[in-house]
Amino acid sequence: MAALAAGLMVVVVTGQAQEPSVPPVQQPTFRSNVTLVTTDVIARDGDGRFVADLAKDDFTIVEDSQPQQVASFVLVRGGRVFNLFEPPPSNLAPEGVVLPPMRRPLDLESGRVLLIFVDDLHFEVEYTPHVRRLVQQLADTLLRDGDLVGMVSSGPSAIEVSPTLDRKLVASAAAKIRGSAPTADEILKMLESSQGPGDIRYRAQVAFQTMYNMLASLDEVRNRRKAIIYISTGYDFDPFLEARHSTDRIMGGRFADPTRFLIDEENPYFRMGTVTADIDLYAYMRELTLSANRTNASLFTVDPRGLSGVVDAGQYLDQDEWRTYLQKTQSTLRYLAEETGGFAVVNDNDFQSAFKRIDAETSDYYVLGFYSTNPNPSKRTRTLDIKVKRPNVTVAARKAYSLKPEGKLPPPLPLKPTPKKEP
Repeated sequence: MAALAAGLMVVVVTGQAQEPSVPPVQQPTFRSNVTLVTTDVIARDGDGRFVADLAKDDFTIVEDSQPQQVASFVLVRGGRVFNLFEPPPSNLAPEGVVLPPMRRPLDLESGRVLLIFVDDLHFEVEYTPHVRRLVQQLADTLLRDGDLVGMVSSGPSAIEVSPTLDRKLVASAAAKIRGSAPTADEILKMLESSQGPGDIRYRAQVAFQTMYNMLASLDEVRNRRKAIIYISTGYDFDPFLEARHSTDRIMGGRFADPTRFLIDEENPYFRMGTVTADIDLYAYMRELTLSANRTNASLFTVDPRGLSGVVDAGQYLDQDEWRTYLQKTQSTLRYLAEETGGFAVVNDNDFQSAFKRIDAETSDYYVLGFYSTNPNPSKRTRTLDIKVKRPNVTVAARKAYSLKPEGKLPPPLPLKPTPKKEP
């Protein structure tokens, strides 16, 4: 039985030993501790130019302080693949055990694998025309002939473009985009629960699970740099806390909820949503980045708000709380990108330059593969340290990967209507 897990290939072999002249014995199970790990690496010289003449012996790979041997080595230059060193699978199986045939993974001879994730649950309706233009600009600037491109939305836009070589399908799907995130004023009017205001957490859970399922579908794509353009305004499980409780310095108690006096602010059980908000948000994002690193995919997060200043006075919001909200949501986008080898486009209106940079980062790179000799095979998350021996050359690569958990993901749940307070 062969299973693909975590951007790694785990092979489990079952065999039996039987002698005709002796009584039957219990069938032994052979397990070959063979784990193929692949990761892409971008090497640059002192001027920031890609170095395309490195050999496999120029790289060193260390996993959890254990040196690893390069077993496969691929160079991708301008989207063209050069398979310089094939892994030797024949001598990796235990002697006397015959491996069953492997499923043939999706293997493209040219082009890139690009996925566009439109998190329409996390940008407001007023940004709809802007995000549509962004996707159209992305299609014109970033996508090229031979690229395998897919597009999915998290919410009511209901976009699901299966990976295709037809760029026109992506451009035409942009017309379906429609933002649905609540405004600050709507958040202040939402009913409060132990999980915070309204369905804020639920929306994030739907978005994260949609992205998690997308990443799981990329496990079989090998020797390619998989890039995901992640369009969202970011996440905050406990936004505008003071304004919601009418304790902010500007609004005071003018829009206060009388029931707030029934809550003991000193008792954490009365404010569990606030106590656990950042912890829970980190847990969701960490698992998402582990999944991306497992399948060797990089997230490039794009905040459609661009350069952000003060909030509209009609939102009844303290500007200090708005700035805190901006910083927190932008930080979540930076975390998702930086932990997966991508970068975040936040607080920036020059989206075309950002798309050109993504184009460069996904066109020239190396793909290194090694068979893990980790002394602790049960350890799920492993650190990676990849360096190059040539002087004045730096590398950008992922810093960790994790093993895939057992079980199958359920499909994303439908979005619930947002409960609101009665006027």
